[in-house]
Amino acid sequence: MNDTQSIENPWGMSVFGAASVDAAPDLARLRVAINQTRQKPGEAFEVTRAAVNQVREALRNHNVPDSAVSTSQLDLKSSWTYGGERKFLGYECTASFVIELRELDRLETVLVDVVDAGANQVDGVTFDVQAKKELRAMARAAAVAAAREKAALYAEAAGARLGPVIHIKDIDSDHLQNSYRSHRSSGDGSGDGDLTPGKISISAGVVIGFSLISG
Repeated sequence: MNDTQSIENPWGMSVFGAASVDAAPDLARLRVAINQTRQKPGEAFEVTRAAVNQVREALRNHNVPDSAVSTSQLDLKSSWTYGGERKFLGYECTASFVIELRELDRLETVLVDVVDAGANQVDGVTFDVQAKKELRAMARAAAVAAAREKAALYAEAAGARLGPVIHIKDIDSDHLQNSYRSHRSSGDGSGDGDLTPGKISISAGVVIGFSLISG
């Protein structure tokens, strides 16, 4: 009998269970930035700071509270051209925003107005759910049920019965292939080209050890 056919220190059964819960997103995070280059540091700070105020005012006009907007400190660095002769372009000042928006039907309008207000760099939009903790709990409970169902099938096939649970190991959901990712729904294709969210899939995995009772 080779190593793949033997069980070292047999004690019972260990099975893996996984499950996911799908939900429609109800939160969007917009990542944008203001990037301005001027010949003097003070000018770069001034024009960037003015754009920050304009962006915040545009968001207030959409009733987005200041608490839903995370703004970085102004960052300043020298800007140069590369390739061929190196040339100094000026001082580049940057301020970045993460904007949480709960009214998804206004996402495109808000993004357009923020860009018009001075955010000249768009780093992306991601969708999320506010009830992530509750949905994760549902996925974990379903993963336990899946593991128990699998274990019962193996035990029945082997002529045994499941005994008490003797070990539970949580599997980091970030390592599951389908863990917590948004994707477009496979509906009728309406909304293609829009910022239309699909669904959020929140996954959980668990390894459970059961003792076995002879049939």
